[in-house]
Amino acid sequence: MLKENGLLKNPLIIARPPRFRHTPQGFLPTPFLLPLTPKLRTSPLRPFPHPLSLKWLFATLLVCCLSIGCHALAPEPATIPLTVSAAASLQDVLTAIAPAFQTAHPKLRIEFNFAASGTLQQQIAQGAPVDLFFSAAAPQMDALEQQGLVRPETRRELLTNHLVLITAQASPLRIQAWEQLKTTTFEHLVVGEFRTVPAGQYAQQALKNLALFDAVQPKLVFSRNVRSVLATVEQGNAELGLVYATDAALGDRVRILLPVPTAAHPPIRYPIAVLQASEHPKAAEQWIAFLQSDMAQMAFRDFGFMPLP
Repeated sequence: MLKENGLLKNPLIIARPPRFRHTPQGFLPTPFLLPLTPKLRTSPLRPFPHPLSLKWLFATLLVCCLSIGCHALAPEPATIPLTVSAAASLQDVLTAIAPAFQTAHPKLRIEFNFAASGTLQQQIAQGAPVDLFFSAAAPQMDALEQQGLVRPETRRELLTNHLVLITAQASPLRIQAWEQLKTTTFEHLVVGEFRTVPAGQYAQQALKNLALFDAVQPKLVFSRNVRSVLATVEQGNAELGLVYATDAALGDRVRILLPVPTAAHPPIRYPIAVLQASEHPKAAEQWIAFLQSDMAQMAFRDFGFMPLP
């Protein structure tokens, strides 16, 4: 402690600007001592908050306001995506009817993955995040079901189709009987891959049952899916092709030469099912129910498919 002019002088104490009081000796300054401690005081009786306390108070109020504001302005939950892996032959019809489904179910969003059914089967078996599988043949669905990857209670067979022999619209070929494939001059007959494309598997079975496989085998060329088979014939890269009737109907650059006898191959069936890995199985079942509606069934007929009862 130090004294100066009769007052204590402490390095930890500062004096405010002097206040004056009236005394018999006149107006004398009265120092107001303010200790430099965390708790500042404006008077001995009324505490004044520490600046850090104010900062915490303002921060708390700000967080509360932001929380309330964010809650009030939070957007509605995003739409639920449903990934549908579907056979390539279904691309046009499913793309056409999907908007009607989403109008009726605005909180659901359909995302398609089109390819050969065998390719889709392999993707699903390898863990692809898919909600529904819509195959062009039963064996691919059967394989996934045996692996426990399909919810069997949701499986439905919705459609059937026909296989046809096609050629380019400008082609001079005039084949009116299957036996003519043995004598007609042509270089290539394009079909889907036997391992992964159901249309190719049906074609293989039909050619064998019609006793034509050995005669045409040297002329066979293969495509990754039935749409690729159609494009190959349209572009003139093969004189003949075996595709679904629904695919042949889509192209104005091809014409049908012969329908494949239905007895020459197993029935063409399109099964659909929800997968075990689906995060939204109930929403996925709504898509299956929609495909069974009168509106969807009419669309399938318009595209050349035959709905199953």
